[in-house]
Amino acid sequence: MKKALNTANAPAAIGPYSQGIAASGTMYFLSGQLPIDPATGAFPDGGIKEQTRQSLLNAKAILESEGLSLNNVVKTTVLLSDIANFGPMNEVYAEFFEQPFPGRSAFAVRDLPKGALVEIEMIAVG
Repeated sequence: MKKALNTANAPAAIGPYSQGIAASGTMYFLSGQLPIDPATGAFPDGGIKEQTRQSLLNAKAILESEGLSLNNVVKTTVLLSDIANFGPMNEVYAEFFEQPFPGRSAFAVRDLPKGALVEIEMIAVG
């Protein structure tokens, strides 16, 4: 019915959750990905663009561990620590997806874990 997704190519969960869940082998629910470089355990140098890129690379690695790609993504949710970062985040986000683009929600939240500027979660179909 459900299977935990787990890859060493994305940061390990930092709490009681999975990197993602496959439901019945056709739907994949990825937990929010912080911009943690799995090789260093740290955020990349720079700002919102670099952090957005790392969060998307982490999600991409989880998808790839299941033989999927970003083309399988049907919905994303982008959490920002500051809505003023929407434009720069969107520039990087656009580099990762092609038409038809997945549905998306993006909004600012008060704080993100570890002081991140962005966190991105996804739903994909197989």
